[in-house]
Amino acid sequence: MILNHLWGLYAHPKEEWHTIDNRHESLKYSLTHILLVALIPSICAYFSAVNIGWSIGVGEPIRLTSDSAAMLAVAMYVALIVGVFALAYLAHWMAHTFGSEPTYTQTLELASYTSTPLFMVGLASLYPELWFVMLVGLAGLSYSVYLLYVGVPILMHIPEERGFIYASSVVTCGLILLVCVLTATAIMWSSGFAPVFTH
Repeated sequence: MILNHLWGLYAHPKEEWHTIDNRHESLKYSLTHILLVALIPSICAYFSAVNIGWSIGVGEPIRLTSDSAAMLAVAMYVALIVGVFALAYLAHWMAHTFGSEPTYTQTLELASYTSTPLFMVGLASLYPELWFVMLVGLAGLSYSVYLLYVGVPILMHIPEERGFIYASSVVTCGLILLVCVLTATAIMWSSGFAPVFTH
């Protein structure tokens, strides 16, 4: 079922949102989706950091020790999951302002399925060239935002005009969450949790 939704969100997103809205699977189903899809960027980033090395321009590729890469991969996995839950909470909190009364499960579905293209960008780290990952990341972000704008009116049962403003508010919250994660990362790195590079 998860793979069906994945394919549908790429092949025919509007129809797939209607399918998701008609079924409204359980909280456990959405959680399973997030836990599985969030593994993609974490595992791929770990593999490329240890075995391939990141190329950020001229010079030798940068590699991490396996312990350091594992710590970063686990932290990334946790941050991705917490980020999706936080975004779902904010979407649920804002919904009443736009005349919608969704359950938390509905907003979690919205957050988890719209974040899926961003998580799939993790596959690009198997070719760890900074310019390539950034291009694929931009495409993934654009498609996630597109899914959000298409899915909000359908899943939240509100008119498209209000859905546009609601989706824009959710995008803003997502960007704020991203800045919070980056700030927390910078604080942790300066507090002695910086990655260990191999020589």
